[in-house]
Amino acid sequence: MDEDQLARLNMVQEQIIRRGVTDSKVINAMKKVPRHKFVPGEFLTAGYADYPSPIGEGQTISQPYMVALMSQCLALKGGEKVLEIGLGSGYQAAVLAEITREVYSLERFPGLVQKAKEIFDELGYVNVNIKVGDGTLGWSEVSPFDGIIVTAGAPDIPPPLIRQLSEGGRLVIPLGGRFMQTLAVFRKKGKRLERKDICGCVFVPLIGKEGWKD
Repeated sequence: MDEDQLARLNMVQEQIIRRGVTDSKVINAMKKVPRHKFVPGEFLTAGYADYPSPIGEGQTISQPYMVALMSQCLALKGGEKVLEIGLGSGYQAAVLAEITREVYSLERFPGLVQKAKEIFDELGYVNVNIKVGDGTLGWSEVSPFDGIIVTAGAPDIPPPLIRQLSEGGRLVIPLGGRFMQTLAVFRKKGKRLERKDICGCVFVPLIGKEGWKD
């Protein structure tokens, strides 16, 4: 077992399992995905550290625990189609790709999309579909989605995402102000959304037509 594998297993045990994440699919995915590949070279030593790291364009790769927690909140069984709003480094999408059938991800920065595509190609992920665009509008052409995960803080749920969520599907999103949010999980039941608040969190703002203005 090499140094990266040891660091990854230690991260999962100390930062994720010890904090209460129990979903075996999420745990196994995070044991497998080489997080250090998604962290820019100058921050390689932070690949398995217990905090977010800059990835360029004013964006960050989320803290490992938050990636695990949000993934667990989707309650995936393995055959779902998931939409991610905010590709960023691509790490969250890779974790989801280990768990479920198909991942679609939107990102507004072309440079981040290109970097992530190169990593996905290197690691052999063929079930991640990426597009440059306004994440607050979703991806209607390939909707509905069994799960939607938003990796940026929003003032409210963008209405297109509600429309693109399947009946019984879950939407995980940080809601609140620009600098502090509450991680919330919504389940779609008919015309209603059942809400469950998980914890406080801090994400970069969700910029777009149905989010914060740049």
